[in-house]
Amino acid sequence: MANVSEGKSPVGFWASSTDRHSIIEDMQGVVAGSMLAALGVTLLSAAHLLIGGTAGLGFLLRYSTGFSFGVVFFALNLPFYWLAYKRLGLAFTIKTFTAVALTSVLTEVLPSLIPIAGIDPLVAALFGGLLIGTGMLALFRHRASLGGFGILALYLQDRLGWRAGFVQLGLDLVVLALAFLVATPFVILCSILAAVTLNLTLAINHRTDRYIVR
Repeated sequence: MANVSEGKSPVGFWASSTDRHSIIEDMQGVVAGSMLAALGVTLLSAAHLLIGGTAGLGFLLRYSTGFSFGVVFFALNLPFYWLAYKRLGLAFTIKTFTAVALTSVLTEVLPSLIPIAGIDPLVAALFGGLLIGTGMLALFRHRASLGGFGILALYLQDRLGWRAGFVQLGLDLVVLALAFLVATPFVILCSILAAVTLNLTLAINHRTDRYIVR
């Protein structure tokens, strides 16, 4: 009864408190966040849009070379795990690696399971950006990310108090500027809308002074 009164779950993997997630809660958060992000990527890909971060670089390489997005996205994130480990810890690194791997696999599988044809680019931008942003929000709240710029953005928020969403937005705009090499102005405009939707979702909803559970 003492555990219950203290807000803690008493058994094994379910053990949690009012200020810390349990292992089961973290697993659910990582899986759910990855699923939402992968679905958002699928929507953007169906409309031939881009996004910022390493995902945006993955889109650029896919559209310009034909390489698999999932493989490229997984590979692009490899250099960032050292920063994650050194600055944010082993648990964060493991959960982030899991999220990136799961998202990479799902982005390869979902198009055949959920065929999407003829989606309006503006609709894809809004819903895709929102889904990816919500997925990243779930990951951030369980001390994980989708790697790449997300690791850097979360690190800067923890260390300097900079909003993760605004940091990532600035980095994303650099990536989107490169999109002029492979996309039309309308596609780039819709891609910027997706990036703004994603990062506003993070900036408005992810604040460490409001959400303290780890």
